[in-house]
Amino acid sequence: MNRPALQRIDQTLFNALAAEADQRPRQRCNHNFHQEAEPVQRFLNVLQPGTYVRPHRHQRDREGAGFECFLVLQGMIGLLIFSPEGEIVQTETLSASGPVRGVEVAEGQFHSLVALERDSVIFELKQGPYQPCQDKDFLQRFPQERTPAAEDQERSWRQRFLESPATGAQTGND
Repeated sequence: MNRPALQRIDQTLFNALAAEADQRPRQRCNHNFHQEAEPVQRFLNVLQPGTYVRPHRHQRDREGAGFECFLVLQGMIGLLIFSPEGEIVQTETLSASGPVRGVEVAEGQFHSLVALERDSVIFELKQGPYQPCQDKDFLQRFPQERTPAAEDQERSWRQRFLESPATGAQTGND
């Protein structure tokens, strides 16, 4: 497949992806800059409030290759870091207007994202190639996507951020 010489990351693209995310049952939409087989995954992920990202981690065959980097380009995202037992050990509020705009999550670290503003856009970078059946290791104690329990879980996480709108790291158990 031929790739354009230049791929713009602009407000027109953000608006189109946000409109698409609004229409999808999962309330999110990816726009890949990479092909699935490429060794580096680069993409935009647009999240609307209400989308549920089941806690998961990434592990790869090569040590250190399971990292995931998030940079918020528009809106605000809550990041939750979990222990292997499913307890929240840290939260971060990531916002396009700062002071924390992005993070890199280490390999093997369980995490989830919560959209705190409409039309939130993040740029994600992680090791490829993308292999759907091996991409994520889910924390089993949390509900599967698109279930009433998942909706309740997402609402409680979002409320946690909205009740204490810290701009940086928070720690504590849930």
